Amino acid sequence: MENRKKIAAAISAVMSYIQTEEEAICMHSMAAPSVEPVPEAYAAAPVKLWGMSGRQAQMQMRNMMQMKTFK
Repeated sequence: MENRKKIAAAISAVMSYIQTEEEAICMHSMAAPSVEPVPEAYAAAPVKLWGMSGRQAQMQMRNMMQMKTFK
């Protein structure tokens, strides 16, 4: 019975800590809403589909090698 009380006390302490952290983050974000401008270099960059496809194929091949698909 005493063990259950300790577990319940620990769980409630952790939950209250998480709740206070969430409230602090919420209050901080409401106090100073900062919108950072996106640099023009990132905003103007076009999407390169061939490059994305090539990188995806390389990642998939490495993943298959890590899972030892090939002998």
